[in-house]
Amino acid sequence: MGVHASFAEELHNICFSPRLLPPRCSSWGYFSRARAHNGAMEATGAITDVAGIRVGHVQRTDGGWLSGVTVVLPPPGTVGSVDVRGGGPGTHETDALDPTTLSSTVDAVVLTGGSAFGLAAAHGAQRWCEENGRGFAVPGGLVPIVPAAAIFDLGRGGDFSARPGDAMGYAATAAAAAQPDGHDVDRGNVGAGTGAAIGRGTYKGGVGTASITLDNGVVVAALAIVNALGLPWGWGASSEWTEPGTRRVSDSPPLNTTLVVVATNAILDKAECKRTASASHAGLARALNPSHTLADGDTVFALATGAVALDRSTPAARQISLITLQSAAADVVRLAILDGIARAEAVTTAAGTLGAYGR
Repeated sequence: MGVHASFAEELHNICFSPRLLPPRCSSWGYFSRARAHNGAMEATGAITDVAGIRVGHVQRTDGGWLSGVTVVLPPPGTVGSVDVRGGGPGTHETDALDPTTLSSTVDAVVLTGGSAFGLAAAHGAQRWCEENGRGFAVPGGLVPIVPAAAIFDLGRGGDFSARPGDAMGYAATAAAAAQPDGHDVDRGNVGAGTGAAIGRGTYKGGVGTASITLDNGVVVAALAIVNALGLPWGWGASSEWTEPGTRRVSDSPPLNTTLVVVATNAILDKAECKRTASASHAGLARALNPSHTLADGDTVFALATGAVALDRSTPAARQISLITLQSAAADVVRLAILDGIARAEAVTTAAGTLGAYGR
C-alpha cells in the first residue's frame, strides 16, 4: 500500500476546520469562542502561547548522528505532574511529580533522543538551572527538579553510540532561556524530533505544537515529540507497507515513544496537573493508531504556570472548569501530534531513509 499523497491536504483541512474544536455543550459551559491556534491562525499556535513558557532545541545530524534534545523551560513556580502510559518508557525523575511527593514545582522538562542513554541530558539541564538559581531549596543550596523522558532513535544516523548527553542538555536549556516570551517554536526535524520516526521506523516523525484559548482566558497548549509505532488514524493500518524502500514494516524493531508536554496558564495543584496529564492521553489515542502499546513509552507531562484562576465558586463550577480544561488538553495534544507528522521532512542517513509521511 503506497503513501497517501493527500495526507498533507487532509491534515490542513482538519486543523483549520471548526470541527477540530470540542463540541459546544452548554451543560459543561463549553467554550463558544474557543480558538485553535495552528499555523496561520491566531498567535503562534505553539506551547509558548502560554506566557513564560520557552522551548530550546539542540540537535546533530552529521558524523553518524540523528538525534537531539528539546527542553521546555517554564517560569519559576510552575506546578507539574506526569502520566506514563506506554509499556516501554525511558524516564528520569518522574516519581518526583507524583502528587503525594514533597516538591510541587518543575524547573525544566527534558525531552531527548538516545533512549535511556540520552537521559543524561537531564543532568545538563539541571546544571543550568542550579547555575541560574532555580531549584528546590535545601540546606546549602538548590536541587533543580528536572524530569525527563527519552525516545528511541539509537542508530538512526548510522552510529549507535551517537546520542545526547549532559552538554547537549545544558545547551538546549540555555537556548530556551535565551528565547523571548511568546516566541515561535521550530518544528519537524529539530531537537528530540531529529531522529524520530513513525510507522515502525518507516516514516519521519518530529516536533509538533499547538494551542487552544478558552473563553475564560485559559490557554491550553502542547508540544509533542512524535516517535510512534503507529500512524495517524484514518490513513491505513496495513503491516504490509514497503514504501519507502523495500523493507516490510513488520521486519522493523518496535521501539517507539511519543512524548508530550501540555502547558496551561491556569492555576492547578499537583493532583489537578496529574489528572490533566491523564486526560491528555486521549488526544494521543485519537491521533495515532495504535498507541500506548507495549513497545511505546508514551508519556505526557502537564505544567501549570498559575496565571489565571479557574471558577471554583462551587463544587460544580470547579468540576466544569477542570473538565473543560482537560478536554481541551486532549484536543490540543492531538493537534500537536498531527503537526509534528506534517512538519517532519524525509531524511536519508547511513542507516537508511525515513520518508515524509503523505508527501
